Amino acid sequence: MMTTLMPDLVGYIAAALTTASFLPQAILTIKTRNTESLSLGMYSAFTLGVLLWLVYGLLKQDYAIIMANLITFVLSGSILCYKIFNTVKAKKASRNKG
Repeated sequence: MMTTLMPDLVGYIAAALTTASFLPQAILTIKTRNTESLSLGMYSAFTLGVLLWLVYGLLKQDYAIIMANLITFVLSGSILCYKIFNTVKAKKASRNKG
C-alpha cells in the first residue's frame, strides 16, 4: 500500500512547492502591472510549456500535474497578457514621440 502512495505524495508535494514558488512573482506583477524586467520571449515559452504540461497531465489523468499547471497557467497567462499589453503600449508611445 505504501509503495503506491509514495509517487502520488511526492507528485502532490512537488506540485504544491513549484506552484507556490511562482505565487510571489505573480502577485507582485498583477499588483503593480510592471513587466519591464520580464522577457516576452521567456514568458511566452514558459506559458506555452505550462499549457503543454497541463495537456500532458490531462492525457495521463495525473491530478497533481493537472492542478499545479492549471493554477500556474492562469497566473503566467495573466502576466503574459500584462507583458504583451505593456509592450504594445510602449511601442505606441515610442512612435508618438518620434
